[in-house]
Amino acid sequence: MKKKHIAILHYSAPPVIGGVEAVIQAQAKVLLKNGYAVHVIAGRGDSSALPDSCAGTFLPLIDSQQEDILQASQTLEQGHLPHNFESLVQQIKNLLIPVLKEIDHLIVHNIFSKHFNLPLTAALTQLIQEGKAPPVIAWTHDLTWTSPNSRSKVHQGYPWDLLRQFHQGITYVTVSEKRQEELCGLLKISPERVHVVHNGVEPYSLLGISPTGEELSEKLGLLDSDLNILMPVRVTQAKNIEYALQVLKALQDKYQNPRLVVTGPPDPHSSSNIAYFQSLKDQRHALGLEKQMRFIYECGPDPEQPFTISDQVVGDLFRISDVMFMPSHREGFGMPVLEAGFAGIPVMCSPVPAAVEIGKADIVQFDPAQPPQKTADTLSRLIEDNPLSRFRRRVRLNYTWQALFTQKIVPLLKEDA
Repeated sequence: MKKKHIAILHYSAPPVIGGVEAVIQAQAKVLLKNGYAVHVIAGRGDSSALPDSCAGTFLPLIDSQQEDILQASQTLEQGHLPHNFESLVQQIKNLLIPVLKEIDHLIVHNIFSKHFNLPLTAALTQLIQEGKAPPVIAWTHDLTWTSPNSRSKVHQGYPWDLLRQFHQGITYVTVSEKRQEELCGLLKISPERVHVVHNGVEPYSLLGISPTGEELSEKLGLLDSDLNILMPVRVTQAKNIEYALQVLKALQDKYQNPRLVVTGPPDPHSSSNIAYFQSLKDQRHALGLEKQMRFIYECGPDPEQPFTISDQVVGDLFRISDVMFMPSHREGFGMPVLEAGFAGIPVMCSPVPAAVEIGKADIVQFDPAQPPQKTADTLSRLIEDNPLSRFRRRVRLNYTWQALFTQKIVPLLKEDA
C-alpha cells in the first residue's frame, strides 16, 4: 500500500529555532512514526536538522527574510502594493507546483494568517483556487489582523485581505480556543469550521527516557494508561504482589486502562520463587488482568527469554509512573520509598522501616491486611486529590504528540482524502 505523503510548509524550518519550527519538527516525527511520508518545505532550514527519513525542500522565496520578499513586505506595511508583487507570486507558484505534485495533504503554518510573506500567501491561495494544490490545512498559531502589535502592518484591500478571507478549500486549525474565537470572528465563520489542536509534548525526550525505557513504555502502553502504578521490587513472596493484583482489580471500577508494572525478576535458582511467579501469572489470568499487570521479566525482545533492566531504566519507569506502590509483608529497609521521593511521585506502602522513619507524614502508609478495595479507594484519593497528578495524567492522555495525532490529526487527514 502506498504511503500517504504529507508536506509541512512554513517560512523556516529546523535548525532555525522558534515555536513554530519546534511544532514542525514534532509533527514530522509523529507523522513518520505512524507510517506517513513527510516532506518539509521552507525558505530556510537544513535537511540534516530534520528527523531521519524526512525530506526537505528549501526555496528562498518562501523565506520571510529573503531580500526581495523583505523589500516587498516593507512596502506592503506602508500600505502600498510593490510593483513586482505579482511577479513574486508567479515565481513562487512555479516553484511550488512541481513540489506539491505528489503530496496528499499540505499543512501550512501561519501563512494564511500572518503578513510576513504575502506573495507566498497569494501564491498558495491561487494554487488552491486553480486546483493545483492538495487539500490544505491552515495551522494557525498567530493572526496579524487581531494582534495589537502587528495590526498596523496590514491595510484594506488586496493582498492584505487574504489574511481575513475564508477560503472554501482550506481546513482551518488553531492552537487554542482563544485563537479559534479570534479566527472565527475575523473570517466570519462558525466555530464548527475551525478545529482546535493544541501543541503537544514529546514525553520521552522531555523526561530523558532511554531507548530501552521508551521501547518498554510503548510495549506496556504506559502513555495510554490513565493510571500507572509502579512496583520496583523483585518477585518474592515478601513483596505481596498477589495483594497488588487484587487492588488493581478493585481500581478498574474507577479507571478504564490502568497499569501495574513489577520491575524485578523472580529468583531463577529458587523453586519456591518460580512457583510463586507462576501462581501470580495464574491469578492475573483468573482476574482478567493480563494486559493491565505486567512483569518486566517477560517483556524482553524475545518473550521466551528472561528480561531484566538496569537501574537507569527503572528510573525511566519511575518518571512515567503516577504512584509507587509497595504492599510488602516485610522489608529490610524499603529503598523504593526513597527512590520515589526523589523521582517526585507519590508513595503508598506498608509500614516498612524507610517509610516509618523517613517518609513520615509525606507518604501514605496502609495495612496490607486490610481489604484490597479499601486500599484501592485510598490510592485513588491520593491520585485524584492531587492537582499536579491530575494535570500530569491529563497531559499524558491528551497532549503528547502521539495522543494529538491519534485524536486530532488523523481525522484532519481523512477529511478530504
